[in-house]
Amino acid sequence: MKHCYTLFLLFIFTTAAFAQSSSSNVITTPVDFLNISPDARSGAMGDAGVALSPDVNSQYWNASKLVWLDEPTNFSLSYSPWLRNIVSDVSLANLNFAHKLDDRNTIGASLRYFNLGTLYLYDENQVSLGSSKPNEYSFDVSLSRKFGEKFSMGVTARYIHSNIIQGVFSGQQTNTANAVAADVSLYSHSQSSSNIFAYGVNISNIGPKVSYTGNSQQYFLPTNLRVGVANTWLLEDDSRITLTADVNKLLVPTPPIRDANGNIISGTDDNRSVVSGIFGSFSDAPGGFSEEMQEISYATGAEVWFRDQFALRTGYFYENPNKGNRQFATFGAGIKLNNVNIDLSYLVSVAQYNPLSNTLRFTVGYNLVSTKPKNK
Repeated sequence: MKHCYTLFLLFIFTTAAFAQSSSSNVITTPVDFLNISPDARSGAMGDAGVALSPDVNSQYWNASKLVWLDEPTNFSLSYSPWLRNIVSDVSLANLNFAHKLDDRNTIGASLRYFNLGTLYLYDENQVSLGSSKPNEYSFDVSLSRKFGEKFSMGVTARYIHSNIIQGVFSGQQTNTANAVAADVSLYSHSQSSSNIFAYGVNISNIGPKVSYTGNSQQYFLPTNLRVGVANTWLLEDDSRITLTADVNKLLVPTPPIRDANGNIISGTDDNRSVVSGIFGSFSDAPGGFSEEMQEISYATGAEVWFRDQFALRTGYFYENPNKGNRQFATFGAGIKLNNVNIDLSYLVSVAQYNPLSNTLRFTVGYNLVSTKPKNK
């Protein structure tokens, strides 16, 4: 029997894009949970985090920052109920760990689990075939290394498991998708008596295509380029203000425009190798340069720390209406209680309708305190 997976696949492949416009050229990829920001700090700052001051959640945003952590061993756990405007039992959890090997090298690891709730299955006659509990997860290992007093680089290896389809789809037996991927990143900062300026770059999810049926179409991983800057003004009594901004671009081919027979009438064939897809993603949009610019999204955020104990945060994220139309404001707060950090963020949609509206994120971090003085 043919299971009714069409609606479910539509949900999965548009989880991050939310194609709310009439454009047919929204870029969609599988395992988009890899590009969902997991932690509440950056989640409260418009999903910006590439150049923010280092914390254990840098494993996701820019692993090269891990080497600049003040404490030798760090943990964090993040949780977010996801898409609650659509479903009630989808969530994302993320566990992070970082440990300084020495003054120049730090290792990190993280486990991300995306629970897609319960899926009820029916055949073409609407006869119940039971239920399944699809899920996806990834496991990362990172190495961050200093090169001098201001510059660092990081590499991450990632294992990805996606179990979202079971049974038969479009006449083919489906299976789980497994893949390996890598991130490469860099970070640099300079500090004076009154401020800290930093910039960072992260290219994530570089890896082979995946397929859920073995012999059918293969899909690009959500390879993504993030570039960010941040400036922190140091105030009295360990207070400080940070402004940050990131730009993001998927390094995935833009679908061409085809006629009724499938012939390309504008754009470039998206059936190509991973390397060609990454480099070609800067110049393959059917609409030319203007459409390429539409594929860049922007994240901005602000953070104010009071006496290094309590923080208030806000931010804004913008994505072009023709490329997904995610537009939202974010708010949040954080508190430090000795060696425990607690962060909370809340998302408010600016677009007319956004399934991300009212999204909450929670993060709890724990640091094994060092006797060494901190470098602000």
